[in-house]
Amino acid sequence: MPPLDATDVTIVIPAFNEQARIGTTLVHTLDHLERHHPHSELLVVDDGSRDDTALIAEQIGRGRVKVLRQPRNMGKGAAVRRGMLEAKGEHVLFMDADMSTPIEELEKLLAIADQGFDVVIGSRGMPDSDIRQRQPSLREFMGRGFNVIVRGLLFGGIRDTQCGFKLFSAKAAKDVFSRLTLDGFAFDVEALMLAQKLGFKVREVPVTWYHAPNSKVSPFTDSTRMFADVVRLRLRHRGRP
Repeated sequence: MPPLDATDVTIVIPAFNEQARIGTTLVHTLDHLERHHPHSELLVVDDGSRDDTALIAEQIGRGRVKVLRQPRNMGKGAAVRRGMLEAKGEHVLFMDADMSTPIEELEKLLAIADQGFDVVIGSRGMPDSDIRQRQPSLREFMGRGFNVIVRGLLFGGIRDTQCGFKLFSAKAAKDVFSRLTLDGFAFDVEALMLAQKLGFKVREVPVTWYHAPNSKVSPFTDSTRMFADVVRLRLRHRGRP
């Protein structure tokens, strides 16, 4: 049994130029953690922002938020990797700074983890997923196409690899993210592929989700890079343990 003052959960939030909404996200997240997880930690990984994202996080955090500053903009995958590897919690959740999936959904993922799952991922693609505000049609179509490509080239069994709300046990977080090679938006795919290859039990669960405006993902430029990353993963990890 862990000591009573052990960190039960760590929240990792990657952030790049998020000064307009990081404050609201942190206030809401801290309120939930203080009520439900008093022995928790909240890490904001500032990915080389050119605005006041890090300053706002430090001011609002009042010692409850640890801000990790990347030396330059290195990509979402690199930011999440740093946070996951520096986390102290028995469970580690990474979530998007736009709060597309509300922090309250953490309790659903933790309940599934307690059933013996090492990795529990939020999904927008299941029959019970609660999509309160949909993406523009083009983004939704491209997202579905990307998942088809992932299933065809890498692995199946997961309907939505890209929802930014994923919970890992401490061991899974360390073992998976210490091996992660992708710095861009396709890092989720590599993380899930590694989790499966390493023998961790993965469960996909429906969550509540809102489309947030001003997404940092370009539907054309980043989609092309993500496809290229999937091809690289196919070549790099083929046959590896």
